[in-house]
Amino acid sequence: MIECIPNFSEGRRPEVVDAIAAAINAVPEATLLDQTLDADHNRSVITFAGPPEAVAEAAFQAVRRAAELIDMTQHSGQHPRVGATDVLPFVPLGGATLDQCVALARSVGQRIGDELGIPVYLYEAAATRPERAALPNLRKGEYEGLRDTIVTDPARAPDFGPAQLGTAGATIVGARQPLIAYNIYLNTADVEVAKRIAKAVRGSSGGLRGVRALGMLVEGRAQVSMNLVDFRTTPIHRVVEMVAREAAAYGVLVAESELIGLIPEDALLDAARFYLRLHGMKDEQILERRLRERAGA
Repeated sequence: MIECIPNFSEGRRPEVVDAIAAAINAVPEATLLDQTLDADHNRSVITFAGPPEAVAEAAFQAVRRAAELIDMTQHSGQHPRVGATDVLPFVPLGGATLDQCVALARSVGQRIGDELGIPVYLYEAAATRPERAALPNLRKGEYEGLRDTIVTDPARAPDFGPAQLGTAGATIVGARQPLIAYNIYLNTADVEVAKRIAKAVRGSSGGLRGVRALGMLVEGRAQVSMNLVDFRTTPIHRVVEMVAREAAAYGVLVAESELIGLIPEDALLDAARFYLRLHGMKDEQILERRLRERAGA
C-alpha cells in the first residue's frame, strides 16, 4: 500500500476540492481517506491510498483536474506555494518501501511534465540534487518568484516538464516517510510572537530536528504552523512543550492546536505516554491493538 497526500492551492471553494476528490475516487482501488480545507491558508489537503498503480493514476488525475480548475495568477493565501497542485508526496505503508515510493514519484513526475506540460521538481528521497531535498528550498520566491527565475536561472530548471510556468504553476513531487501537519494557536493576535516562536522551534534555525515552522495570522489569531517530518526523533509532545515554553516568555499561552490530514497512531500513543506518565505502557495494553492482533492471528 502507498499513501499519497497532495496539497492543493485552493481552500475557499469547496466545489473545486470536491471535483479533485471525485477524480481520485474515479480510479479503481484508490481509496480516499481524508480531505481538509483552510480558507486563510487558501489550501487543501487530500489523503488517499491503495496499490502503487492505482495511487499513481489517481495522483496524475488529481493534478490534471487541479490544473483545469485552479489559476495561480489569481491565488493568494498565507501558506507558501508554487502551483495548483503544490506538493505531491508518496509515503510507504505496511510492507511498501521508500525506494518504491521514489520510483513512483519519478514516474508520475515525468508523466505530469510530459503530458500536462507542468514543471515538476523532485524533493525529499526522490530529489536528484541535494539542495532540492528540502521543500522550503523549492518554494523560495513562491509562484511569483519562480515564474521569473525558472526562465533565467539554470539552477531553477525543473526535473521534468517545461522551464516555464503557466496558470497551474509547478508541482513538487517526492517520496518521504509519514509527516504530521500540526498547527498551534496562541491566545494573541500578535503574529510577530508566532514568527519568533516558529524560528525557535524550527530545525533549520537550530531548534528541534525535523520540525519546519512558520508564524502566521489565521482568523485573527497568531498560529505556529508546523510540519513534523520525523515524529520518532522529535515526538509531537516535545514540540508542544517547547512552543508553550517559548510562548510563556512573551506572556502568551497555547490556546489550542489542530491536525491537518491524518496522524500515525504511534505519534498519539507517544503523547499519551508522556502526558499520562504511562512510561511502562505496552502497545498490547491498548484494546484496539489487542483485538487487531487477535483477529490477525
